[in-house]
Amino acid sequence: VRLMDKRMKEEVKKWWKQTLKDMRAAKSMYKIKSYGHSSFWCQQAAEKALKTLLFERGKELIKTHDLVLLAKELNAPEKIIQSCKELTPVYIETRYPGLGDEGFKKFTKKEAEEDIKRMRRIIAWTKKNL
Repeated sequence: VRLMDKRMKEEVKKWWKQTLKDMRAAKSMYKIKSYGHSSFWCQQAAEKALKTLLFERGKELIKTHDLVLLAKELNAPEKIIQSCKELTPVYIETRYPGLGDEGFKKFTKKEAEEDIKRMRRIIAWTKKNL
């Protein structure tokens, strides 16, 4: 049991470290006005934060980009689930072109700002619960 506990603690540290790196990437992309990239890294940071908490609670990795699924698995409050609902589509929108003529979705400064707020809310809740 001790060895498993140690391994899980190492996983928690690794995932949390990557969460913080992704959060910095989101902020860096925002600063250079690359709003779609900023929003993508917000989604990734939130995803890794939620997965970190799963590890902390001794649960297995859920291979998904669905933040709502992860938040519900963690019994997150409604405010966090709502932020997850709004941030989850960013993964697809930034990775795959839409069906229209424009291709990839263009993200605005305001959208990136909202995604940063959502990311911060999710990460703050996660950190409080680690």
